[in-house]
Amino acid sequence: MNRDLAVATSGKRVAIIGGGVAGSTVALYLAKQGLSVSLFEKNNNLVSGPPICHLHAGGNLYRELSQQQCLDLLVQSIDFVKFFPATVNKRPTVIAVPKNDDGTPESLLPRLELLRESYLQLVTANPANQVLGSPEDYFHEFSFAQLKALASLEAPKKPSTIDEWLIPFAKHADLNKLKYPVYVVQEYGLSLFRVAASVELFSDNLENLDIQTGRCIQCVSQLGDGYRLQFENGHEAHFDFVINACGFRTGIIDDQLKLSRKRLVEFKAAYVTQWQSHKNEKWPEIIFHGKRGTPQGMAQLTPYPGGYFQLHGMTKNITLFNEGLVKSTSESAQPQLPQNLINKVDKGWSLEVQTQRACNAIQHLSQYIPCFETAEPAGTPLYGAQQIPGNDPSLRAADVSFEGERYARLEIVKASSALLAGKKIAEKWFGIHPDKGNNVDAVIEDVNVIEARAKLIALSRGYPEELAVAY
Repeated sequence: MNRDLAVATSGKRVAIIGGGVAGSTVALYLAKQGLSVSLFEKNNNLVSGPPICHLHAGGNLYRELSQQQCLDLLVQSIDFVKFFPATVNKRPTVIAVPKNDDGTPESLLPRLELLRESYLQLVTANPANQVLGSPEDYFHEFSFAQLKALASLEAPKKPSTIDEWLIPFAKHADLNKLKYPVYVVQEYGLSLFRVAASVELFSDNLENLDIQTGRCIQCVSQLGDGYRLQFENGHEAHFDFVINACGFRTGIIDDQLKLSRKRLVEFKAAYVTQWQSHKNEKWPEIIFHGKRGTPQGMAQLTPYPGGYFQLHGMTKNITLFNEGLVKSTSESAQPQLPQNLINKVDKGWSLEVQTQRACNAIQHLSQYIPCFETAEPAGTPLYGAQQIPGNDPSLRAADVSFEGERYARLEIVKASSALLAGKKIAEKWFGIHPDKGNNVDAVIEDVNVIEARAKLIALSRGYPEELAVAY
């Protein structure tokens, strides 16, 4: 940071309320710019919340996204990977359209071609942007005949080509239920637990970053040019700037400050399963497209080591929930979820419900991969509620909004948007322009150390440690 900027920001204190992926990422980014940052998280751990499993580079899971949102997500995801290089699981993603779906594979092609060209331009402008493999390999298409040929091959323990990654899918998926071609995209996984570990480890080296977990903010009020934070224990603290990173509870602070804001909140869950008979196979991620909210909603299989798979099914008896999508009102900026879903967030799940929904997810996937029916539930669901600014439930590319000169809300929908939010805050409030030329902002730590910490975090939250291991 230059001398003039250091003088301009000297003594300015920034409070971030909420230590999810958004608040934690922004806290790290701002602290790395030399700012004095205090992060308050009511839980005992950072980076919990909705199920994170995928980078969403280009938004390829969602057919309904506009092209501009897809391009925005591509850029944001590249920057996020450069900031947190140890958090991605590098394997391709299969995108298949079932015969029982109204869509066509051909309709996906123009967007994939646009994203490949955009990725190539980004890499050409800055070789450090090549974090999703080579641009020419961004996506490939496979015919029925090609997949049948791959099905006759033996899958290697360490696949190194797209063809080798596709062998387990070709062997075990019911290829007769799909439309062709099937696309394979260099979409990577994202480890929730290695993000948390990266934040914890790197923050230890920043004296100007104060992270306080187990600290619940009772009330936020404006005080002169700044803000007063009142804690549950009666203590209070004053800050020059406040960043509201409360996730689906962002509207509570908006209400305290008498600020109106339209937003949606949606509760969703993913399920941890283990497929013991296939634990030695390396699978790609697989997306079977489907109409959201119907019995044939999108099915998503995300692989981890040891035969563990995280499952989404965009139906109301798997990932989605009755009354799980709610909106703000003219009286309150905070959408109100039903109490039974709030109880899941605050108190956890009953074993009966988590087992039933996990079994529903296994059944949903096994209609396309029949032998997956032998998989079993393997632990606590990954669950939580996410906010969506505005009133469009399909919005995925969102970052930050401002009120006045010193209050900001983090309104990310996808984790990869968090870094952009931090850069916008740094530029608007402190005149710090994002560095577009290199990778100096990367959170670099020893990969083995990050993974070891991530395993401990996973186990402490009741998940298999394999979910923290690089895949």
